[in-house]
Amino acid sequence: MPEGHSVHRIARQFAVNFVGTAPAVTSPQGRFAQGAAILNGREMTDARAVGKQMFLEFTGDHWLRVHLGIYGAWDFAGDVQVDPSIQIHATKFGRGRLGQTGMAGAVDAATPVADAGAGSGSDAVAVDEEAEDSVTSIGAPRRARVRMAEQDRSGGLLESFPPDPVGQVRVRLLNDTVCADLRGPTACEVLTPGEVDAVIQRLGPDPANANTEAERQRFVERAAKKKTPIGLVLMDQSVVAGIGNVYRAEMLFRAELNPHTPANQLSETVLEEMWDDWAHLLETGITVGQMVTIDGLTGDDYVRALQERDERHWVYKLEGTPCKRCGTNIVLEEFGARKLYWCPGCQT
Repeated sequence: MPEGHSVHRIARQFAVNFVGTAPAVTSPQGRFAQGAAILNGREMTDARAVGKQMFLEFTGDHWLRVHLGIYGAWDFAGDVQVDPSIQIHATKFGRGRLGQTGMAGAVDAATPVADAGAGSGSDAVAVDEEAEDSVTSIGAPRRARVRMAEQDRSGGLLESFPPDPVGQVRVRLLNDTVCADLRGPTACEVLTPGEVDAVIQRLGPDPANANTEAERQRFVERAAKKKTPIGLVLMDQSVVAGIGNVYRAEMLFRAELNPHTPANQLSETVLEEMWDDWAHLLETGITVGQMVTIDGLTGDDYVRALQERDERHWVYKLEGTPCKRCGTNIVLEEFGARKLYWCPGCQT
């Protein structure tokens, strides 16, 4: 499931490419025809993310709420402008003319992950084949992305704009220069401002929106009331928004916490440090476009981390292999109906 950094990157894509325009909104698949008719031709005035949910505002007090869920993704095509705050990577999953209009964010292989953001280098670093989070396609990996890549390698630039819809496109937003196609979302609906507020009120704090002391304490207070294991609490979107299976496993390792420890047994200091670490990892994910959870990587180590998932994580999907820190084999267990990866040696 796409985690919080992906949804913030999507919102920034819409802010740069669609806000201030009045896109045509259609539903090639037909399942969102009524909602598309309401939004069609209205000016988009805002794009924001809260945790794993995105909200696009249109004139007339209409909002489009999208939750990608496990299978959802947005694909962008056309003259896609890149938000200057994020990096872009060379990826065989690219589509259209991306890269001709905004390469300032290209990755510098010498830039430490901890300082990622400016990306002053001109040589882009290739992402791995899973294309965890590119600029042209953000969300759950799909075979359709591979097919698009094969077409791009043989055909180069788009032969026509807009391109024909590929697969089951729930919603297409199209303006003069860019189109964005949504496939496979868990939620896609038009809401009123009051309904949007109600959804947001049910969500926990998101440090990408407000990394303030007040929001930090809101997380601490909500987590400290939970008798359930911290490994479950971090995935509770009403406690803190945006954390998924990858960030959960990596944050617990970085904090050297046993996932089974009840949250209410953790000190306020430990919970505060977890909030600060989430803010740090989330900002890195938004900027870099991948969930790099090992700090301080530079040079060839950084390049490998972008190319190979196992080189950018401590424990996620590394079950049965020796811990990079202590040598104990990483454990995989079913935990709250999800897979949990952790190190019994470091996380006592």
